[in-house]
Amino acid sequence: MKNWKAFCWSALIVFGLMGGLIVGGLWFQTPLHATATDRIDTYGMATGAIDSDVEAVYFLDFLTGDLRAVTLGKQPGTWTGFFNANVAADLGVDPQKNPKYLMVTGFAYLRRAGGSRLQPSNAMCYVAEVTSGKVAAYSIPWSKSMYAAGQMQQQPMVLVGVTRFRPTLGVGPGAPGGEGQDVPW
Repeated sequence: MKNWKAFCWSALIVFGLMGGLIVGGLWFQTPLHATATDRIDTYGMATGAIDSDVEAVYFLDFLTGDLRAVTLGKQPGTWTGFFNANVAADLGVDPQKNPKYLMVTGFAYLRRAGGSRLQPSNAMCYVAEVTSGKVAAYSIPWSKSMYAAGQMQQQPMVLVGVTRFRPTLGVGPGAPGGEGQDVPW
C-alpha cells in the first residue's frame, strides 16, 4: 500500500510539473497551420500561409476564371500584396460553358527560378475544373524584405503546373481534341 501511495504522489507531481510548464509556455510548442475555404454560388475563397508569419486570401470568380490573392500589410488596416491569374485561360476552359471549379490551398517549398529575387510562397493554390478534368497549381512570387519594409507587392501569380486528374468525358488523350498531360494511373 505504501508503494501505491508513493506512486500516486510521484505521478501527481510529474503531471503537475508538466501542466505548469504547458500553462507557463515553457513546454515544446508545435505550431498549428490552418487553412479555410468557402464558396457561394459563383465565388470561392481560401486562405494559405505565404511564409511563416503571413497568409494570403485567395478569391476565385467562377464566372470569369479570375483568381486573385491579397495579403495584409504589417500596419493595421493596410493591404500590401496583390496577385492575380486567370484560371480559365491557363486551363483552356471556355467561361461560356458553365465551368465548375474547386479550390484548395496546400504547402510546397519550391526553389527560386532563374536567379529571381522573389521566393515562391509556401502556399500553393490548387484550382480544379471538373468538366475538363484539369487542375492547376499556383504560387505567389514573394519578397519577405518588401513585406518587412511595408512596400506594395503586385505581381501575376506563377503557374507552377497543369495536369489532368481524370480524362475528359468522351475524349481520350490520343483522340482528337484530347490535350494536356496524360494521367499515369
